[in-house]
Amino acid sequence: MRIGRYILMVVGVCFVGLAVLMITYAQPTMSVPATPTAPANPANPTAPANPANSAGAVNAEENPIFAERFSELLPEERSTIQLYEKCNKSVVNIDTRTVRNSFFGELEEPGAGSGVIIDQRGYIVTNAHVISQADVIFVTLFNGESLLATVIGEDPVTDIAVIKIAAPKNALFPVQFGDSSKLLVGQKIFAIGNPFGLERTLTGGLISSLNRTIPGSLPSRSIKGIIQIDAAINPGNSGGLLLDTKGRMIGINTAIASRSGGSNGVGFAIPSNTVARIVPQLIKNGEVKRGDIGIDTVRKIDQSGLKGLMLIKLVQDGAAFKAGLRGASVIVERYGMYERTRVDYSTADIIVAVDGSKIEQVDDFTAVIDEHKPGDTVTLEVLRKNKKVKIPVKLE
Repeated sequence: MRIGRYILMVVGVCFVGLAVLMITYAQPTMSVPATPTAPANPANPTAPANPANSAGAVNAEENPIFAERFSELLPEERSTIQLYEKCNKSVVNIDTRTVRNSFFGELEEPGAGSGVIIDQRGYIVTNAHVISQADVIFVTLFNGESLLATVIGEDPVTDIAVIKIAAPKNALFPVQFGDSSKLLVGQKIFAIGNPFGLERTLTGGLISSLNRTIPGSLPSRSIKGIIQIDAAINPGNSGGLLLDTKGRMIGINTAIASRSGGSNGVGFAIPSNTVARIVPQLIKNGEVKRGDIGIDTVRKIDQSGLKGLMLIKLVQDGAAFKAGLRGASVIVERYGMYERTRVDYSTADIIVAVDGSKIEQVDDFTAVIDEHKPGDTVTLEVLRKNKKVKIPVKLE
């Protein structure tokens, strides 16, 4: 009997010890997902991933306050804090100075905006209108260091520009590019910029719409495919970062629709895929080389169910001329000592489509042509003498 009681006591002690051990290991621990490593950047495809954005390098959990308050924060708050800690150092403050001559002598006009670091060579993407005509450009990093920047290239057509600074790699935190073609209306987004000079401000919202068109800085040039957001952006946000919930750049904030000049819930951003397409050309050539179709003047047609662009004047020996397109004819009529010049529009081709896309506005036409480089061939569908004809044109 004594042996049996002894065995029962030993078993009981072991059971209690095992239970205590299991309870100890069952206590909640802080588990934060690692920050994903940034992929190769479109601006520098051969460059390795940025070590500064590697797992654990820039994380909110390094902040003692974050660790202290972790248990009381909502999951959504934790992810937002982590996103900001991961990405805010990728945003820079841009200050410009432009010297103007006036009756009173030279006047210095200040300007401000935001920019996004895209690789550790010091390249920064921003809006063309932020740095356009600036005589001096200063970039302020997250650590407060202010550096002189040089313009690498700008493209007013898409409102994208690239500038560069000379800074140590450990002070540069390139952003991770996302795929803007996969965006959905209603998707949650975040914007980081410098509204009114308030550095690296975070705002949030939703994608309100996609494929918007907004006026560009050049005549007869609109920017298409724009993302509409309801996140608060204000003067100074131009050139700033638009992020998805994974901390990937899905756009560059560029404009607001506002009568007062302040945010009223309608902001616009250039898609990241457009940025990824334009930036390498700016770095390589300082400009974007687009194909020239050789059309000088067109007239919008919208009558009797017919919509298109009538060719009024072609560039002599230009691409359209060589392809056999026809513009309006100039006819000179003589009456004795007098002569009269008139234009015969009946000979002019009317463009109704390019590469299968309907053309109803000048904007529609320039947008399609701008997507091509010299040497590409586009197919124009034109109405000629009431018959539709397809004509291939090799851009120059």
